[in-house]
Amino acid sequence: MATGTFIFLIIGGAGLGVLALALLGTELLHFGGVDVDGPISIESVAGFAGAFGFGAAIVNELVGGRTTGAVAAAAAGGALAALPFAWVATRLGRAARRMPTDATPTRSDLVGSVGLVVSPVPLNGYGEVRVRLAGQPVKLNARADQPIPVGARIFVVETLSETSVHVETY
Repeated sequence: MATGTFIFLIIGGAGLGVLALALLGTELLHFGGVDVDGPISIESVAGFAGAFGFGAAIVNELVGGRTTGAVAAAAAGGALAALPFAWVATRLGRAARRMPTDATPTRSDLVGSVGLVVSPVPLNGYGEVRVRLAGQPVKLNARADQPIPVGARIFVVETLSETSVHVETY
């Protein structure tokens, strides 16, 4: 293996490692807010470096890169191969940063939920109910104006705290 090929492989490996870290959200080399990196992000530079290194190593081996001219041709071939990879890496990074998410559920989202009693709700105490919040089962402490047995269907009338509700039979 030629020395140029070895150096190009190191560049490609380093670029691939930085790209993996950047796409996994490590905020590598970001100072300030996420949107301050401008048109050239760390993902695009890392994608370019990775594809450049591996592409140039392939071209260098194909042309038998033992001379300065052959290594320069390999570098040009690597740069040509790297441009589409840098563009794709930039698009993936922007898509990951701008991905919309649902709002975090709050205690007011519990009002109107329907569920089941899992521990009996006594007249002057707390029992337990299971309701679905944003599609996930949630177990809560529950109070009621009348005793409610296990297995009864309930309706959440009011949230008393983050973990307790006032319920009625449904």
